[in-house]
Amino acid sequence: MKNLNVLLRENVASLGHIGEVVRVRQGYARNYLIPRKLAVDATPENVKVMERRRVRVEAEEVAREAQISARIEALGKIMLSVIEKADASGTLYGSVGPAVIVKLLARAGVVAEEKDIRLEEPIKSVGTHEIPIHIWGEHYAGIQIVVEAEAS
Repeated sequence: MKNLNVLLRENVASLGHIGEVVRVRQGYARNYLIPRKLAVDATPENVKVMERRRVRVEAEEVAREAQISARIEALGKIMLSVIEKADASGTLYGSVGPAVIVKLLARAGVVAEEKDIRLEEPIKSVGTHEIPIHIWGEHYAGIQIVVEAEAS
């Protein structure tokens, strides 16, 4: 089988980053990378064009990373509080799930969606809990939520 040199137009997991010339099997290039516009033939002209694009994309990534870091820092300072009905041992009669957390965040001026709240299971006890919130890609922020028992 022949191998081809292709120029990556996008980051491809376990293969390379934008602008890199990589050697791959001919079938992989022709059947997967090129039809999906993930790569092009590694001609000198394509290399020049991709180098200009790569500089622009890297600048965008630096700006995005700065925005993500700022959002993570801002969310890390948030402390939410909710009062729920609970028994004497501190077990909630209901639970605090993503929908409740989104409403609490909205009151605090933060826009979030339920799919971004990454609870393994709903909160069912009184106390302080750390809630992971998906920001982008592999980036997460942690917020604190204090669940208090309703006074009887």
